[in-house]
Amino acid sequence: MPINILMPALSPTMEKGNLAKWLKKEGDKVKPGDVIAEIETDKATMEYEAVDEGTLAKIVVPEGAADVPVNQLIAVMAAEGEDVKAAAAAAGKGGEAPSATKPASAPAAASAAASGPQQAISPAPATRTPPPAPARAGMPAPAAAPVERPRTNGHGRVFASPLARRLAREAGIDIARITGSGPHGRVIARDVEGAKSGGLALRAPGGVPAPAPIQAPSDDKIRALFEPGSYELVPHDNMRRIIARRLVEAKQTIPHFYLTITCTIDKLLAAREDINTVARKGEGGKPAWKLSVNDFVIKALAMALTRVPNANVTWTESAMLKHKHADIGVAVAIPGGLMTPVVRHAEAKTLIEISNEMKDLAARARNRRLKPEEYQGGSTAVSNLGMYGVHEFAAVINPPHATILAVGAGEQRPLVRNGKIEIATQMTVTLSTDHRAVDGALGAELLDAFRTFIENPVGMVV
Repeated sequence: MPINILMPALSPTMEKGNLAKWLKKEGDKVKPGDVIAEIETDKATMEYEAVDEGTLAKIVVPEGAADVPVNQLIAVMAAEGEDVKAAAAAAGKGGEAPSATKPASAPAAASAAASGPQQAISPAPATRTPPPAPARAGMPAPAAAPVERPRTNGHGRVFASPLARRLAREAGIDIARITGSGPHGRVIARDVEGAKSGGLALRAPGGVPAPAPIQAPSDDKIRALFEPGSYELVPHDNMRRIIARRLVEAKQTIPHFYLTITCTIDKLLAAREDINTVARKGEGGKPAWKLSVNDFVIKALAMALTRVPNANVTWTESAMLKHKHADIGVAVAIPGGLMTPVVRHAEAKTLIEISNEMKDLAARARNRRLKPEEYQGGSTAVSNLGMYGVHEFAAVINPPHATILAVGAGEQRPLVRNGKIEIATQMTVTLSTDHRAVDGALGAELLDAFRTFIENPVGMVV
């Protein structure tokens, strides 16, 4: 019997992917563990391994195809001893495959930019209910329409699929505020995705529909502000769309609160130089390690979270997740976007281990070769723009994190000590917090612990 090869779900939230490349061709023998294709998600390019043995009879989705839905038929394999032509003939029953991506003409690209991305990220216009007509004298006023409330099982529990509950929990959305479109009003995954993207209005806690999100200007209105021919249309790729959606989600659903301090890092710079000086030689005569200021920042933040465990949390509607380890995401700029690989258990790792791990993660992030478990989750994040000379900034929290630390440049500045002016190397950092999970006093305590470690780096190695 022919074996259907389906588009895999490479992460819990993946809905579509691009079939970047076929590594086997029709007629090739395939063994379990053979890499048969490369699949692109919004974050990474991953290898697809075969799990069965046979012959690749028919490629249904050509390489280069974009936005292939998860579980879509992409190829058919003939089992061992099965007729390859017969298996290939059965491939037509798998449904029509999406066409490969082709270079678009200018008008087509303009249409794609105007309709596709806009429909993907813009909320649907809210339907306004006309005001009730005034009651005539002597006539009873019409009864108010009953407020629609989420369907429950009679004990206050909302009907929802397990996947929908998990997606809502990860997005920080109260599932009771989502209108279900499944059987008998059941909340399903697409309802949560609609609420996340702003396409569906959420109910307010009392059951009354919340105000509709602000409608963004259409692409046509924005382009009308500029002289025709004075710009180039660059259609959004999947990564940029996902980044845009998550940034809007973060700012609309997370109440941001900001705290800024200045750290003196002369001791840190001296310790960094000493540690790098004694680095043993590795292969090719290169030093086995080379610490950066960012490595110290990651370690200091992890140690601070260990000292202030109440700040090492994630907000959910039903409970606070209090993490046992400091898993630190680190923002890495890549072509066309940003990725945040996670250093797991950073509090237990040495500075050299953190440095070497970050070099590996950053290199694979730029090549989009990270596995989902290497960039998902984490309890906080670091965004460092100091290497670009940025003095100070505030970063947007990356859900499900409750905090993110924005790190500015180390600069020589005048510092008053004991009534005298001295020159010191200082670095300004800003902590963005989810005010639902980390309030002002707790955030200040975390920053104070961070400054203690960053200004006295010996505390990180004892």
